[in-house]
Amino acid sequence: MATWQDFEKEAPELAPAVLARLEAHRHHVLATLRRDGSPRVSGTEVLLMGADLTFGSMLDAVKVRDLRRDPRFALHANPGDGTMAGGDAKLAGRAVEIVDEVSRLAYESELPQPPPGPYHAFRLDLTEVVLTSIGPGGDHLLIQSWRPGEEVHTVRRD
Repeated sequence: MATWQDFEKEAPELAPAVLARLEAHRHHVLATLRRDGSPRVSGTEVLLMGADLTFGSMLDAVKVRDLRRDPRFALHANPGDGTMAGGDAKLAGRAVEIVDEVSRLAYESELPQPPPGPYHAFRLDLTEVVLTSIGPGGDHLLIQSWRPGEEVHTVRRD
C-alpha cells in the first residue's frame, strides 16, 4: 500500500490529473463492504493532508462500521457534467482510522473548519489509482492505471 505522496513520486504525471478530479467537486462516492460482503456506497469529501489523502465521517456512521470490520474501500471521484473533461478517477485501497491524539490534532489543524461534533477520520492507503479519459481527437479512451511499486500502465480503447 502507498500514501498519496508515494503515488505522486511514482506517477508524477498521473497524480496531478487525479488530484484535479478530486478537487473539481466537493462530494465523491465511497464504496465499502457490508457485513455480508455486499457493497455499500456513501457520499464523502476527501482532503489531501501532508502525505495522505484523508476523509472524515460523522460519529458511528455505517461506513465507519464497515471500514472498521473490513478496511477495503473504493472511491469514485465525482465525474462532473458527464463530458469526461479531465477524466474519470477511481482509487482503491485500505482506510486506516486516525485514532491517536497527536495525529487527530494534526488532522483537525488542517481542516478548513472545525468538525461540528464528534467524528471519525481516516487516511487512505492506496493499492490502485485509475484515470479514464478521452484521448486526443476524441475518438478513443485512455485508461491509465497505477499500483504501488509499478509504472503507470496505459491502455488505449478505440
